[in-house]
Amino acid sequence: MVMELESKLKKYQQKLISCLRDEQFDDGSWNYPCENGPITDAYMIIVLTALNYQEEPFITMLANRILSTQLPNGAWKLYEDEEEGNLSATIEAYTALLFSEKRTKNHKEMKLAENFILKQGGVKAAHVSTKFMLALNGLYPWPTFFPIPLTTILLPKIFPSSFENMTSYVKVHFASVLVAAKKRFAIKNSGLPSITHLILEDKVKRRLSKQLEGSPYHKTNFLQRKALQRAENYILDRIEGDGTLGSYVTATVYMIYSLLAFGYDATSPLIKHAINGIKKSATEIDKEMHIQNASSTIWDTALITYALQEAGVPASDSIIRNAAEFLLKQQQQNNESNTAKGAWSFSHNNSSHPDIDDTQVALRAIQPFTFYSKDHLQAWNKGLTWLLSMQNKDGGWSSFDKNKGKHLIANLPIPNIKDTAIDPSTADLTGRTLQFLGKYVKMNDEHPRVSNAVKWLLKNQEESGAWYGRWGVCYIYGTWAAVTGLRSVGVLNTHVAIKRAEEWLISVQNTDGGWGESCKSDVERTFVGLPISTLPQTAWALDALISINDEPSVEINRGITFLLDHVDEVSYPTGGGLPGTFYINYHSYNTIWPLLAVSHYLDKYGRPSGR
Repeated sequence: MVMELESKLKKYQQKLISCLRDEQFDDGSWNYPCENGPITDAYMIIVLTALNYQEEPFITMLANRILSTQLPNGAWKLYEDEEEGNLSATIEAYTALLFSEKRTKNHKEMKLAENFILKQGGVKAAHVSTKFMLALNGLYPWPTFFPIPLTTILLPKIFPSSFENMTSYVKVHFASVLVAAKKRFAIKNSGLPSITHLILEDKVKRRLSKQLEGSPYHKTNFLQRKALQRAENYILDRIEGDGTLGSYVTATVYMIYSLLAFGYDATSPLIKHAINGIKKSATEIDKEMHIQNASSTIWDTALITYALQEAGVPASDSIIRNAAEFLLKQQQQNNESNTAKGAWSFSHNNSSHPDIDDTQVALRAIQPFTFYSKDHLQAWNKGLTWLLSMQNKDGGWSSFDKNKGKHLIANLPIPNIKDTAIDPSTADLTGRTLQFLGKYVKMNDEHPRVSNAVKWLLKNQEESGAWYGRWGVCYIYGTWAAVTGLRSVGVLNTHVAIKRAEEWLISVQNTDGGWGESCKSDVERTFVGLPISTLPQTAWALDALISINDEPSVEINRGITFLLDHVDEVSYPTGGGLPGTFYINYHSYNTIWPLLAVSHYLDKYGRPSGR
């Protein structure tokens, strides 16, 4: 490596380390914004207004945030290159502004939004989750037929279509959805604004009017009453200490309406506690208030701790020690099935929905401390045992659950149902777990578990040479995870799958030397490039290429130069949530991933042996 470049990279590396050191909290964690679209801000305004909670200053802050993200054409987008705007996001933001009373439908911005909504087909063309939220507030009629009956919650696991066979993430949302849908619940608040002017179909307006005139809820039979009781117990058992349901704002909002449907008063302790829990999810972005759907505290802290150690920061450093202690305190000791003992979740306030990705990265972060005490070693072994136990029969790893990649409900004509109701093995989870097992557990492709995972990855490589990543955007993310995972367990860089992946990564490199991929990729299910490069995606591509090449290639050096020249690049949502509907802009990513890529570059091509 040229000494001048090595010097620049080390200065760059130290700058990022210093930044992370300055931004660590006293408890050892990092708490960066986990930013999503306007849905959570809008939902909070709607809930507070519908329930007559006197939260004027808070509502004003959220409304100001929504207004600041409106486009000149009146719409709202989920990502910068989304064409014109997003219909559902615009309807939710528009409705929230009406509820807030910061804007009336006669304001110029609202007229522009109205025109956009009508041009796109009105409320009928919105996502089902948007129409569900509107129905809960008496703004849109409940469908005449709901495709998932409440009684599915009573079916045992032997029935493929049972509630129990859904993923843990979707169950914590669907329990409330099924209750509200069964009762066809709608808020009765005469002071709420109407959005009938956004409904184009006269028959839909008539149906709404009929529902509002009288209760659409029909009497229940014995099985339905039993199902309602099961659903209520399920919900109550999963309320976190801060009042949220499963730590997710969207699930908590749905829970509030389901509790109202059960007969709880709007001022009951449970609902008050839930409202306060949502408020605790607020974060400040550019001096404005934003409601995060879930905090990324554990995810960010584990990733940062791992990246710092990869950058050469020793475990004896207080920044690592404090972070490790924080993570050890977040390790779950129990859950509903008693099988998640030793796992980690995404958010610090999530005690019952651990996941594979957070567990494998937390294990990376605390691994050096296994030599310090028996307690640390025991914690690490518990986490490793859980991680290995979660491998699917097909050889891969899923996000939250084991062997839940197939479900009859996934065939229902509901948008995104396949992205929520089932939890199949994915390239990003499988690759990341393999990379951990290869580096930290010293397992290779001769081990049966590893061999099966390698086979799954090789079988699921796309014709292009890329892999699809579920929780990052999108093919660059999946390819990075798969390649680094395969290389970590001993798959040679001459293997045809690795060469194909390398050729694909090089083929999608931008002219500026970096890499960029649009959120459209996970909608189109094919790579859609961004004309501008992003720091995280560039770092992922670089890290994959570094793992392949024994010497820095021209493409690698161009990517490294891009990182050095674009330290303060504008963020783009590179976190996946729900294809076409929900994306995450992790404010930590512009630091974490470049630090990791540069550190691996220095390790392999420039740093003297030993640290």
